[in-house]
Amino acid sequence: MTALHILLLIGAYFAVLLIISYFTGKNDSNEDFFKAGQQSPWYLVAFGMVGASLSGVTFISVPGWVDASQFSYLQVVFGYFLGYLITAYVLLPIYYKQNVTSIYEYLDERFGFVSYKVGAISFFVSRVLGAAFRLFLVAIVLQQFVFDAWNVPFEITVTLSILLIWIYTFKGGIKTIVWTDTLQTLFMLVSVGLSIYFILDKLEWTFIDFLGSKELSGYSKTIFTDDFFAKNHLIKSFIGGMFVTICMTGLDQDMMQKNLTCRNLKDAQKNMVSFSVVLVLVTFVFMLLGALLFIYAETYQVQIPLMDGKPKSDLLFPEIALNSGLGITVAITFMLGLIAAAYSSADSALTSLTTSFCVDFLGTGKKSAFEAKKIRRKTHVAMSILLILVVISFKYILDRNVIDGLLTVASYTYGPLLGLFAFGIFTTYQVRDKYVWLVALTSVGIILFLAKIPVDVLGGYQFGYELLPLNGLITFIGLWLIRIKKRGDSTV
Repeated sequence: MTALHILLLIGAYFAVLLIISYFTGKNDSNEDFFKAGQQSPWYLVAFGMVGASLSGVTFISVPGWVDASQFSYLQVVFGYFLGYLITAYVLLPIYYKQNVTSIYEYLDERFGFVSYKVGAISFFVSRVLGAAFRLFLVAIVLQQFVFDAWNVPFEITVTLSILLIWIYTFKGGIKTIVWTDTLQTLFMLVSVGLSIYFILDKLEWTFIDFLGSKELSGYSKTIFTDDFFAKNHLIKSFIGGMFVTICMTGLDQDMMQKNLTCRNLKDAQKNMVSFSVVLVLVTFVFMLLGALLFIYAETYQVQIPLMDGKPKSDLLFPEIALNSGLGITVAITFMLGLIAAAYSSADSALTSLTTSFCVDFLGTGKKSAFEAKKIRRKTHVAMSILLILVVISFKYILDRNVIDGLLTVASYTYGPLLGLFAFGIFTTYQVRDKYVWLVALTSVGIILFLAKIPVDVLGGYQFGYELLPLNGLITFIGLWLIRIKKRGDSTV
């Protein structure tokens, strides 16, 4: 598959998205842009959220991670499942009861102005970094397999990618994304299924042969309980995964914005539960694909591609799909799956960043409809430019597996959100609102310090995903120390 073919495929794909955008963006109101008029069918939201949750990170990085970590990531995914249930039955009722546009409006009602802004800023930093990670991944693939052949700079690749997202989301916003996510999820799942089918066919295996093969057993160890000090221990991974989900879904405007487009709380909960079951199964299939890729690479002597002179396992899937003789069908479906996976999360991230900044920082809810729409459009452009700058910067600073890096960043930036919401939900205290920012910064600083402690100093203990709940706990303790009994207390 040549670079020109890939470019034509991308063009056709975005033409379809623009058609969807045309029909869903006719109203162009802030109400539709932010909440889709709360008319989205729950099953449509659930299916689309699968693609948005998996993203380009899972599509490429999880299969590429199998060689180094085997199936240990599933321990984290099991934690995800419990986290989704907590989100459905603890957090969603709060959001629907208060009828929020931005979920951080809850913090304003519960604690006050400073807490509200700390929550919104925590999300903003988290989502910018998370979206940039995902966009970076698809950009390096497009660069290596398409634009390098034409000597197009990486910076232009990134700019064009985000420009295309802006074009099909600038009117319809979340209303458009609910429908485009559905299409994107379908493309991604078809891509993975066909890739597995054709690789198995090339290896002359049936799926049952593959599941029973000794080659798979060399990659498929899932439960790790031998060394509690290790980063991938079951308990640490499960608890960390649960809190990652609570934070990166339940406390994340991006993911919750889709849920808030459902007609009512019951529909939103059905969406969340069904989505969580499907997501666990789909992630398992991605792990199987990862093992199959490495088996295929070893069998046919496919080398892991280099990036900046170093092997980059994230690029193994595209290398096999595009350059190892599996045929045009695999190449086409891989590119469709990659584009769909990347943009299904990036487009909603751009929309949620626009929503949060408009509602939480610019106060569009208190302005006239005309002025609010004008502000929203300008903010949408500004968020696009910000993402471009951050993604480009990653090319020069990113030095680890993408999904591992994403979850590590979440440990730092989502921790204050976890502590704030937990304190608001599980206690009846108010806090000295003007000091909340100091508690949040202190918590993040402590976590940064702990993460930098050499392993030998800790007796071999390796911090993993448990940094996230620990961050939330430190924030919770800090809020406890500045608590008061009721709003209006003279000590505030």
